[in-house]
Amino acid sequence: MGAPKIVLFSIFVLFYVFSLVSCTEFEAGGENGWIIPQSSNQSDLFNQWASKNRFKVGDTIRFKYKKDSVLVVSEDEYKKCQTTKPELYSNHDDTVFKLDRPGYFYFISGVSGHCEKGQKMIIKVMEVESQSPPPSSSLAASTPKAKTSHAVRKMTGFIGPGLVAVSILVLTVISLV
Repeated sequence: MGAPKIVLFSIFVLFYVFSLVSCTEFEAGGENGWIIPQSSNQSDLFNQWASKNRFKVGDTIRFKYKKDSVLVVSEDEYKKCQTTKPELYSNHDDTVFKLDRPGYFYFISGVSGHCEKGQKMIIKVMEVESQSPPPSSSLAASTPKAKTSHAVRKMTGFIGPGLVAVSILVLTVISLV
């Protein structure tokens, strides 16, 4: 293999290795956060917010609230605004939930009366083409990250360290040939 071919192949491999997978962190409800809607005409506040966004596998939803909670429930529990066995529960002031699969996710407040006043949300996660199996759900409290001026934050990450190692090995073998 000539030097120009090695250079082109190396550029191709490096481009592939450092291809970035993009995910987005959304702040539930936008900049107002996870709050009780102030009036009855805002009872669909969170679903209106969710319908204006496009969610995909790997994105995260950050719930910011004070003296409240967030629960992931079934569709039936969402409609009834009650649950005895939520899929996930958190009552920390800053909760991040990873959207780990396509389909619908149902969120409600666990504080009595809040869901009935509209503190509930349905998120539809879009199907993603040719993606590796997603990790399991994670609902965990975390410390706030750097504040952004918008309620949406883009994050990127490398495809994987194994791919880097394989690419370096391939480049080394080719350069020795």
